[in-house]
Amino acid sequence: MHNRTLWRAVSCPAGPYGWLPLILVAILFFIIGFVTWLNGPLISFVKIAFSLDDISAFLVPFVFYISYFLFGIPAGKIVTKQGLRQSLIYALSIMTVGMIVTGQFMKESSYHGALCGFLILGSGLALLQVAVNPYISFLGPTDRAAQRIAIMGICNKVGGILAPVALAGFAMPHIGQLPLTHSNPLLQKQFISTIYWPYIGMTALLALTTLYIKFSNLPDIKISDSSRTETSIPTKSNPTLWFGVMAMFLYVGVEVLAGDAIGTYASGFDIPLEISSFFTSATLVCMLCGYLVGLVCVPRILSQERALLLPCLTGFALSFLAYMMDGYVSVACIALLGFSNSMIFPSLFPTVLNSTQNKTSFVSALLVMAYCGGGILPQCFVWLKSIIGFQAAFSTLSCICYFIISLFILRFSKIHHNTNF
Repeated sequence: MHNRTLWRAVSCPAGPYGWLPLILVAILFFIIGFVTWLNGPLISFVKIAFSLDDISAFLVPFVFYISYFLFGIPAGKIVTKQGLRQSLIYALSIMTVGMIVTGQFMKESSYHGALCGFLILGSGLALLQVAVNPYISFLGPTDRAAQRIAIMGICNKVGGILAPVALAGFAMPHIGQLPLTHSNPLLQKQFISTIYWPYIGMTALLALTTLYIKFSNLPDIKISDSSRTETSIPTKSNPTLWFGVMAMFLYVGVEVLAGDAIGTYASGFDIPLEISSFFTSATLVCMLCGYLVGLVCVPRILSQERALLLPCLTGFALSFLAYMMDGYVSVACIALLGFSNSMIFPSLFPTVLNSTQNKTSFVSALLVMAYCGGGILPQCFVWLKSIIGFQAAFSTLSCICYFIISLFILRFSKIHHNTNF
């Protein structure tokens, strides 16, 4: 019996707990993907619906991702005190509130109110991310963590692919009826009201998922709960952590650039909105393909470290190629960044998490706080493109991100992992 358990732990990504917990957590990752990647098409949506400029429209991802920074540490404390499983329930409950607040304010044509809803929604996601990422990392063998996260990434990106399509099915048909001058308030009102029911549907789904998780048999994996260890900020003696947090900040930033800003990027080539509204899904399809490749290749063919470095190199090359090309070819290079990005996160998170001891919830909170890069870098893109142009702005930011992430893995991976790189 002992040998059978040991064999399962070594050969199966699910580890000793089996596949059922993975399936339940996969549902959570699907929800995370669906909610998160609504932001891309929503940027174009609110720009038309509320007659905004690019900087104001990009407040959607900014507020959404800045909530990770604001609530990351409180989320870590909740995880430490309440445990991983209970934290998942709290997170889903908060997200349910944020979803209905956002939908209601959208219906009432209140952009600032909708942004408040995004902040609530993001705070729930921050708690969910702090709990679920270490949960899936420790759900089985350490050397299979990248595989498990790749499985979750597939579910995440399937949700992300469906989100823009679902939004387009409800709201985008009205775009063609709206003049560029936004001078038809009746059609704008109709356009805004169509977003209400998708948000109500997501509210119901989140509420049902909360109840399901509450009464499920998800294992409550214990993490170190020493208050002294968890609440103390790691010192300079662990540069891997701080460099890893910066790498996560840049990674999420470049991922959101490729997914959420691709519509704005395409508008620079005068590509129609009814076409560009689906480009976020195209990026996520590429990410899904990357997760499938990572699931097969890591760690069978590539180590987790190589699976982090090689995508950075291809991402750098694609970013440069996007600058050199025009039109749909250039946009295709941006979408292909999704393939490169998908290979980074499954290796980056466990690499940084395993570089520390007895600081699990706090380190996870720091990494989730770094997700605010998804709100800051797109704002930098919008600001920079007015100075040097949208192509140069995008390529410059993304190349810098990939270069620094590469430095992280080249300098520190051998120090903390006894693998042949």
